[in-house]
Order: sequence, then C-alpha cells, then structure tokens
Amino acid sequence: MLERIRIVLIGTSHPGNIGGVARAMKNMGLRDLALVTPRCEARSSEAISRASGADELVAAARIHETLDAAVSDATLVVGASARSRTLPWPMITPRQLGETLAAELAPDDARLALVFGREDTGLTNAELQRCHRHVHIPTAADFSSLNLAAAVQVLAYECRQAWLATQESTQEPPGDDSPFGTAWDNPLASHADLERFFEHLERSLIAIDFHDPDNPRQLMARLRRLYLRARPDQMEINILRGILSAVEKRARSGRG
Repeated sequence: MLERIRIVLIGTSHPGNIGGVARAMKNMGLRDLALVTPRCEARSSEAISRASGADELVAAARIHETLDAAVSDATLVVGASARSRTLPWPMITPRQLGETLAAELAPDDARLALVFGREDTGLTNAELQRCHRHVHIPTAADFSSLNLAAAVQVLAYECRQAWLATQESTQEPPGDDSPFGTAWDNPLASHADLERFFEHLERSLIAIDFHDPDNPRQLMARLRRLYLRARPDQMEINILRGILSAVEKRARSGRG
C-alpha cells in the first residue's frame, strides 16, 4: 500500500525542505517523491544534508513541469490546504484520510497522490480544483503555520498507521477491494482520464452556448467538484465522453 502513495511538492523554494520531506517520507516507509517546477536546486548539497540518510529519495525524485503530469496515473488526488475557500470542497482530516486508505488502495491499479504547495502561498485554487479532496491538519488556531516537512510527516504518519492496521488485522480487508464497499466492475478513472473529460466537457458546453469562458461564474469549478466527488470509473468516463461527442455532433449539424 505504501509504495503506491506519492508525495507531490509544487514550487518548493528551499532545497532543505525537499531533503526534510525525503527524510519524513523514509521514516514512514514512503518512497515516491515528485517535484513540480521547484524554485530551487532540488538535488543540492543542502537537500542531501537535510535528507539525513534519505538522499536516495532526493536523487530518484521525478521533476515535472505541471501538476497534471505529476499525478496523471493517480486515482485519488488529495491536496493539503490550510485556507478556507469561497467554493466549499470535500474536506477531511489526516486521520480520516488514513481510515480510507485500505479501501482506496486495495485495487492493484489504485494510486494516491498527496499534493503540497509552496512554502509561502500554498496551493492555488486551480491546483486545489484538480484534487478529489482537501486535507486540513487541525493545528492550534493561534499558531497554525507548519513547516513543509512537518506537514508531510503528519500525513505520512497517518498513512503508515493505516498500513500497520492492515498488517495487524486478522480480518479480511475492508471494502472488498473498493472504496465503495463492494467489488467494482471497472477501474477508477485516473487523473489524466478526468482532465481529458473536463476539457471535453468545457468544449462541448461552449459549443452549445451554455458556457461563456469570458464569464465563467465558477461553472467549471462546480462541475469539477461534482464529478470529482462522484469518483467515476473508466467506463463511466467513456460513456460521458460519448454523450459529449454526440452533443458536439448535433451542435455542428444544427449550425450547418
């Protein structure tokens, strides 16, 4: 389970934080680190020093130009956020995240990406809207700022506790290989599947004059929230895109 959890850092500005995150990950048995447009030298001597023996994670970290590329194969994307948003999004605590992991990661093709933002500004709204859920660490209200490595440590700890629970349990894994509580007939849609669907959806809504990109009124953000909350599988995405293709075809013939 742990080897299918990826830590994604976006726009990290201090190499020591990359090393600190690698150390936190290795402490808890996580090894998959991805960096999106780091604002520092990711494999500097300071990063290696702060890794304190986890430097192989720093060396193996994959560097991506976009968040989409870093999480393209993920079936569940969770963004760490300390800020409230004008558009509410499904929010969980680190403990609640851990409690769902056994079911979420039971299928062999399941992948979890935990996404962390910049040290100074966190994740943007656009980045958070690419996440199925947001996770909030319930810190003290009068001193809520967490170091990046400390935030990763908290979530990595809960992931490890969830894994240990599956090792110690003598019962069958919960959920029968599915986050829906029963065996599912198709794999969950990946992040890449969903992004292609959202692009197709927006294009189709523009084609039928339902969506005006110059006056979006949070339409696509709300539709993202709807479909990410629904957790569609690959067959359902194919059906939805087939419907959209038929809509586009009808829109073109109507204009002709």
